[in-house]
Amino acid sequence: MKPDSNTVLKPFRTNLGNVAKVGGLKEKDGWVNMQVQFLIDQKTAHSDKLLVGWTVLPPGAQHDRHRHFHCDEFWIVIKGRGVMYTEDGEAPSQEGDVVFTPRGHWHGFKNTSSEDVVLVWGWSGAGSLEAAGYESVDGGRTH
Repeated sequence: MKPDSNTVLKPFRTNLGNVAKVGGLKEKDGWVNMQVQFLIDQKTAHSDKLLVGWTVLPPGAQHDRHRHFHCDEFWIVIKGRGVMYTEDGEAPSQEGDVVFTPRGHWHGFKNTSSEDVVLVWGWSGAGSLEAAGYESVDGGRTH
């Protein structure tokens, strides 16, 4: 639901404990054993140009290489380590890494450790998965 001209944006606050995990994310579309929460998005905060998320990747979990057509993405590794996928292959990633991926570029992350990885991430330019546009390397696509 995109805000219409009568929607007044207001400051918004939530808490991780009050935000449900996103359902319907399919492994065939690149979402492998991920726990995803949309903390600020179009649905909850009427934010059509920004989405902020929290993701926990248990050992072996991954978000396959994917790209967005209508938004830029950033992520910050809050806890843990693994491998980030780029257009050039793979690179180690660890706690404290801050990554920016402009729209249209392939990216992803895999937890290669024995502990959970926690990522804070966000999209600039879209407030929902549908608005962001999404394509995974194996052909999963929404836009």
